[in-house]
Amino acid sequence: MVIEIQEALLKGRKEEVEKLVDQALSSRIPPAQILNEGLIAGMDRLGIMFKNSEVFIPEVLVAARAMNAGLAKLEPLLVRDGIQPKGAVVIGTVKGDLHDIGKNLVAMMLRGAGYRIIDLGADVSPEKFAAAAKEGRADIVALSALLTTTMIQMKNIVETLRTHGLKIPVIIGGAPVTREYADQIKAEGFAPDAASAVEEVGKLIAR
Repeated sequence: MVIEIQEALLKGRKEEVEKLVDQALSSRIPPAQILNEGLIAGMDRLGIMFKNSEVFIPEVLVAARAMNAGLAKLEPLLVRDGIQPKGAVVIGTVKGDLHDIGKNLVAMMLRGAGYRIIDLGADVSPEKFAAAAKEGRADIVALSALLTTTMIQMKNIVETLRTHGLKIPVIIGGAPVTREYADQIKAEGFAPDAASAVEEVGKLIAR
């Protein structure tokens, strides 16, 4: 049953994922098992396919929509059973930048990997990142920028977090962003794409 959920998710079949999750629950398969072996395992496979250029952004978005539908059925049961997310991630596009497709993709894939996502949207100020990280008890802060003119805001955000006494790891990404720039602004993580972001967040939390 959980393998069928994976396959339906990879094909982006939202209604089929919902139906299969219902059937799995009726068969007394534990919600955590459906989550880990069905939805999360499916998103892991999707991430590998995306990195290998076997699927592209439209397919990932459709699969993520199917994943969200399955997750919506499981969340109340996971909360009831005391199943904790892997960690909390505050994510947003930096101040002055309105691009959000890449950021949305990362948020969806992180959610599919079992993280609690606090999505601040686009054009987010350093102070708003700091406040959300504090209030949401974030484990990671993820920053996106698509313009060379706005990526300089990432440095301001890292500095603002530290000024507020928040030693939360920061991961950055976006078209103009490099590992060298991450090192330069003292951001702990860098990801060139959404699948890499999931891996990088996992590494940072494991530390």
